Amino acid sequence: MKEILDAIQSPDAKSADFAALPLPDSYRAITVHKDETEMFAGLETRDKDPRKSIHLDDVPVPELGPGEALVAVMASSVNYNSVWTSIFEPVSTFSFLERYGRLSELSKRHDLPYHIIGSDLAGVVLRTGPGVNSWKPGDEVVAHCLSVELESSDGHNDTMLDPEQRIWGFETNFGGLAEIALVKSNQLMPKPDHLSWEEAASPGLVNSTAYRQLVSRNGAGMKQGDNVLIWGASGGLGSYATQFALAGGANPICVVSSPQKAEICRAMGADAIIDRNAEGYKFWKDEHTQDPKEWKRFGKRIRELTGGEDIDIVFEHPGRETFGASVYVTRKGGTITTCASTSGYMHEYDNRYLWMSLKRIIGSHFANYREAWEANRLIAKGKIHPTLSKVYSLEDTGQAAYDVHRNLHQGKVGVLALAPQEGLGVRDPEKRAQHIDAINRFRNV
Repeated sequence: MKEILDAIQSPDAKSADFAALPLPDSYRAITVHKDETEMFAGLETRDKDPRKSIHLDDVPVPELGPGEALVAVMASSVNYNSVWTSIFEPVSTFSFLERYGRLSELSKRHDLPYHIIGSDLAGVVLRTGPGVNSWKPGDEVVAHCLSVELESSDGHNDTMLDPEQRIWGFETNFGGLAEIALVKSNQLMPKPDHLSWEEAASPGLVNSTAYRQLVSRNGAGMKQGDNVLIWGASGGLGSYATQFALAGGANPICVVSSPQKAEICRAMGADAIIDRNAEGYKFWKDEHTQDPKEWKRFGKRIRELTGGEDIDIVFEHPGRETFGASVYVTRKGGTITTCASTSGYMHEYDNRYLWMSLKRIIGSHFANYREAWEANRLIAKGKIHPTLSKVYSLEDTGQAAYDVHRNLHQGKVGVLALAPQEGLGVRDPEKRAQHIDAINRFRNV
């Protein structure tokens, strides 16, 4: 790996130099093991500890197939899907790998007794397979996490609708929390040149997800002046939704859980903020019964912040805990977009407030290539900024996942793979200087 790292850090290395580099027989990767899928049986979700299930292993370099690329990973990040993988919820991801392995001779590579996880990366292309024309060895890239086969007509208007659509590093193997990753070439995008490796790796999944859910015509189609309720507005997803709302002329109403998180939203430029813990909102009386009075109190508070207006769009991802309130506070004809259910998948809401007020619920899952490209382009142009708060070593990925699982983090947490230290990989220091305060916003709180 030293030769690869030396070439990446050399200002004189050309594409031919990278193509000539010998690939190692193995590399270090963050894995979970198939024979440990029952290790947390009987424990509550909160008590399942990713530090016990996540391993750092030496694994063989996978075979490179048509339309694919091997990428030297300089940095990655932890998303909530890595937490799900590590605690084997809602199902073991080995079921995904087994199903993918049955698709073709080539996909059998993914069905292994270990799962290399991670759905973000920033790094350098090492090899490309047959049929790859747009990328070459030595290209500095980031990767989005949509893996598609595109053999069905269903995916050709929107690749997210492809029946063989998967999330790389979650529903496929050979993910980004490793020194080398295997991706399809149509996952690759140019690395923003004013960002370090770890900064460039951190937006990928959440930035693209927020873009589709909030901005794209496949999501809410946000417009200027919209009141947008953003749950977890300083978190990995919400921090990008807040930025998109502000950059697009909308009015974000940011829901957070602490004064520190409220301060982060103010630093991003938001001024309508609800600290749900400080204001004591409890939308459930008990495990089985919601409290409509709390929905109404929440709606009244929103109108105080919007000059009497209700919510046009709800950016939903907590799920069960908040969904009833989200449906209630949305204005007549408004939209609730949901991309996750971190507090529980079985949502309950009063359907009278949906059908009689002509509201819409839109399911939104990651993003297609075009949406991911547009979201990355906004990062590259300095319109949207990374929300990186802390960086871990590859050896400490278990702790990083634990912190995300227990909501001990702000924004996104990064992981260094081949990069020997933070701050490397910046190619445009002048552009960086223009945006340095925004780039460091989540580190300074």
